[in-house]
Amino acid sequence: MERERLYYVLFEQQKDFGQKKEFVDREITEKVLSFIHLKLPIIITGLRRSGKSTLLYIIKNKLKLNEKNYLYVDFNDERLIDFSVEDFQKILDFLNEQYYKENCYLFLDEIQETNSWEKWINRIKEKHQVFITGSNSKLLSKEISTVLTGRSININLYPFSFIEYLNAKKINLENWKIDIKQQADLRREFSNFTLSGGVPKVVLDDDKRLLKENYENIIYRDIIKRFNRNLEKPIKEISVYLLSNVANELSIRALSKIIQIKNLSTVKSVLDTFEKSFLFFFVNKFDFSVKKQIQNPRKVYCIDSGFISEIGFRFSENNGKFLENIIFIELKRRENEIFYFSNKGECDFIIRNGIKITEAIQVCYDLNEKNKEMELNGLTEAMKKFGLKNGLILTYDYEEIIRIKNKNIKIVPVWKWLLLG
Repeated sequence: MERERLYYVLFEQQKDFGQKKEFVDREITEKVLSFIHLKLPIIITGLRRSGKSTLLYIIKNKLKLNEKNYLYVDFNDERLIDFSVEDFQKILDFLNEQYYKENCYLFLDEIQETNSWEKWINRIKEKHQVFITGSNSKLLSKEISTVLTGRSININLYPFSFIEYLNAKKINLENWKIDIKQQADLRREFSNFTLSGGVPKVVLDDDKRLLKENYENIIYRDIIKRFNRNLEKPIKEISVYLLSNVANELSIRALSKIIQIKNLSTVKSVLDTFEKSFLFFFVNKFDFSVKKQIQNPRKVYCIDSGFISEIGFRFSENNGKFLENIIFIELKRRENEIFYFSNKGECDFIIRNGIKITEAIQVCYDLNEKNKEMELNGLTEAMKKFGLKNGLILTYDYEEIIRIKNKNIKIVPVWKWLLLG
């Protein structure tokens, strides 16, 4: 790439990045900042349009960096399409020629679009604090960890949480625990959040049409381009099927029959690519045997409920699955290791901390006399299995505390649970 052209793009990107912008602070910001003293590359990964670039901007502001103390490079810029390995040195030349601070911060956005970037990072990481973002979990692969001799800090960024969503809507949370009117407003906002999801631009622009645009970008740029073009139709069918079956057990063999792909390895590869792009997650049934965990069906969840409502086929009886998906993503955001439990009864979420199961969580949209016994039986069976005294049932809007055979069970509305953290 011509040096003059590269320098022009760097000037323009730096100018745009430095301009004052409105933003919604992210709950993960302080965690990211707490790692800087380790002087290791910080890798931030997440779904396309989940706010990674904005998070870099927030970090820059929190650190109060002036324009010669940081450089921002967006490798997803079409003007850098001819960028090659040799051009990395030109970036360092640019820093020297423009009199940047010797140990300036480097914010490198979507760097996985380039080749051999890992070796360059390895060369400069002793001198510069490097922040890297990417929309594909190949950034976290073992191969890259090997090239980045030493360590790196890996951060997953999710779409807006419910609290971040409310902050984006400028809704005051000061007295929500005691203000009945405010609680009614929060229930209404939670209904909106359930349908629109938390993709930042969708929330801030209040335009759900952007969901389909983002979805298409993910499907074509992160999924389809990694396979033969003749798999375009089956890949789209798999995606819609998954969106329409969130929180359900998934059989790869049954899925292959539905989409008429005989090769199970191909189906597995597509599902793996979905997971690497952060669009879907797959949860194992808990078993003390790892082999049995692998053999059992997995449950599928989507990164954002907005995709489910806009792209998937939704029915009224799916409300509980919708709710379950929101809870799963929040549990992921809280960095839990998640399983489901199934024996005589079923429990939606089992949380493991190290080698110990620490929580059992049941999800029921509308807990009533018809389903209460079944939901409680599944939860208490899991509690007994793992020696838990306390259990949790999350509902749309029902609240109660009950005690069964020396076991305490809290029943809490999901919107309250999300706010309590």
